Amino acid sequence: MAVQLKQALVVGSYIIKQRLIGRKRFPLVLMLEPLFRCNLACSGCGKIQHPPEILVRNLTPEECFAAVEECGVPVVSIPGGEPLLHPQIDEIVRGLVQRKKFIYLCTNAILLEKSLDKFEPSPYLTFSVHLDGLREHHDKCVDRQGVFDKAISAIKAAKAKGFRVTTNTTIFEGSNPQEMQEFFDYLVTLGLDGMMISPGYSYEWAPDQDHFLKREQTKALFHQILEPWKSGKKPWNFNHNPLFLDFLMGEKDYECTPWGSPSYSVLGWQKPCYLLNEGHYKTFKELMEATNWDNYGRQSGNPQCADCMVHCGYEPTAAVEALKPENMGRAVSSLFA
Repeated sequence: MAVQLKQALVVGSYIIKQRLIGRKRFPLVLMLEPLFRCNLACSGCGKIQHPPEILVRNLTPEECFAAVEECGVPVVSIPGGEPLLHPQIDEIVRGLVQRKKFIYLCTNAILLEKSLDKFEPSPYLTFSVHLDGLREHHDKCVDRQGVFDKAISAIKAAKAKGFRVTTNTTIFEGSNPQEMQEFFDYLVTLGLDGMMISPGYSYEWAPDQDHFLKREQTKALFHQILEPWKSGKKPWNFNHNPLFLDFLMGEKDYECTPWGSPSYSVLGWQKPCYLLNEGHYKTFKELMEATNWDNYGRQSGNPQCADCMVHCGYEPTAAVEALKPENMGRAVSSLFA
């Protein structure tokens, strides 16, 4: 199954409701960043580049709940930093589960195994474990040996306790398609609840700026990697709308939905896009009403958007596209694959 049926039904109903009340722009996923601190220094991420006075700050549970209720999304992704470093992360998760939000707690899994007793299995909670490849490749990406093995151990422990677990993989320029396919084959053996993938995005604070993919590179690379899945040769279980994967392979041509995945952190509501450092608003209402949305997306002519195909902008597009009559058959069949 791609996305769990319960989540797909809730998200689909939410989109239909927004359309019926005439709302043109609405978020689908809140990227809730309760802190920026991390116990790794990955070369493709720049969050720990924030100054020390920002890195020591945490969102309170009440601030997290208020942000979720303010924007009204059905899905909440909790990245960071490393969320498991937050002293009240269990309270935050518990409160969001009570609100029946679908939560993806994004973690490098270093602290996951010893943190499992803080949480209870729920169809609303998924641990999304960062894994960029097999042992040698992943440990190189995170610049620390032994992280891959620790993550695999944590995944097995979480599954044994009944938790939902997915993986989250960023694919950069120079990735070997065959090695990525072998990596997906290995992940299948872990009994995961899905795998998530995205092209490396040009995050301007990231230490490594040399391996972000250009648009045509992305299409060619993902077509090579995903061809066995597309042809039915590989039963890889992706936690994605299949239309988003078609887009990555160059078989669909979508425009970005920059309001689809707003980001809220200790700094406030980030001005679009999540990957650009353009400042913050105090309220979600201000974000939606004060932003000139015509300045974002490939059609805007913004050079910073020209090569982007990242999930936070294009998966919301695919979700809305899936409800069009010509796409519903593909989207629905993927739920039962």
